[in-house]
Amino acid sequence: MISITVVQCGPEEEALVLQVLRSGMLAGGPMVERFEAACREMTGTAHAIAVNNGTTALAVALEVLDLDEADEVVTSPFTFVATINAIIQAGARVRFADINATDFAMSPAALEAVVGDHTRVVMPVHLYGQAADMAPLAATAARLGATIIEDAAQAHGATYHGAPVGGFGMATFSFYATKNLQCGEGGVVTTNDDQFADRLRLLRNHGMRARYQYEMPGHNYRMTDLNAAVAIPQFDRLADIITSRTANAQFYNSCFSGLAGVVTPSTAVGRGHAWHQYTLRITDEATRSRDDLVEQLQAHGIGAGVYYPRRVFDYDCFRNHPLVDIGDGCPVAAQVANQVVSLPVHQHLSSEQLQQVADTVASLLR
Repeated sequence: MISITVVQCGPEEEALVLQVLRSGMLAGGPMVERFEAACREMTGTAHAIAVNNGTTALAVALEVLDLDEADEVVTSPFTFVATINAIIQAGARVRFADINATDFAMSPAALEAVVGDHTRVVMPVHLYGQAADMAPLAATAARLGATIIEDAAQAHGATYHGAPVGGFGMATFSFYATKNLQCGEGGVVTTNDDQFADRLRLLRNHGMRARYQYEMPGHNYRMTDLNAAVAIPQFDRLADIITSRTANAQFYNSCFSGLAGVVTPSTAVGRGHAWHQYTLRITDEATRSRDDLVEQLQAHGIGAGVYYPRRVFDYDCFRNHPLVDIGDGCPVAAQVANQVVSLPVHQHLSSEQLQQVADTVASLLR
């Protein structure tokens, strides 16, 4: 089976984890600080606050803004459920701006159509490893006095006009086991705002500035040194990881060009794609449906994933939720959710495996 995701930890990770185990400081030691320094370097930000997972990162980034149900957070309808869960946890109202079918990210025009006096946060999602179109999104947020929170869970190392994602306001990254950089479970919030950073550090550690000096109600959202140790060596490999994934994506594009009803992914001008996923769109003009293609690929020993099969609000628990406003239903996201399929693009693919995936997909869709 050619898996859509392969998780490998090498000797560098093993050595650093062993160092932590032998130190006796599994938490509260120096590794988390090293991890945060690597995140600051990756994003070019002044602060990086490590937490225990990516969903926690979203939740705590929203919590520092002291939102309530009169405040609105506008986000993408085409995202993982963590995005909407974190907004509801913060007690704010969720609104949705439809996406572009090309970059799978929030449309600046759609954002303009749904914002208003109650918009406190604009939360674009850098989906599949490509940045959203941040300049117009940030301009709209600035005009409204709203805070930008980038959901960059899948976008380690992605860039927008030469600037790394993670520095347009607050941003959150996930280091879940399947991400381009991973530590099993982990997250980080990046920001250039000193006050936000100070509050984030308090909130992740029971609201405690020094031992038994409590300044606010808080949480235990801390990352362990063991998790940090797994991630740290991978930052030095990030450029090579992206280069490999980019080459694999370009190879696929060359193989699938001209297939009827198949829309290959593209990198928008001025953006650097991290290729967390390689995602085709299978339209009505294709020789078989998306779901049939996925089934056939599985039968041929090739892992394929549908990220995501529905708009995030297309579940009763959200459609009937008092804090969720689905607006016009985001028709582009509805169409895309019925078309997308992701193929293995990771850096561990051999040339033979890459060719096998390409040949199988092409033969099934001719």
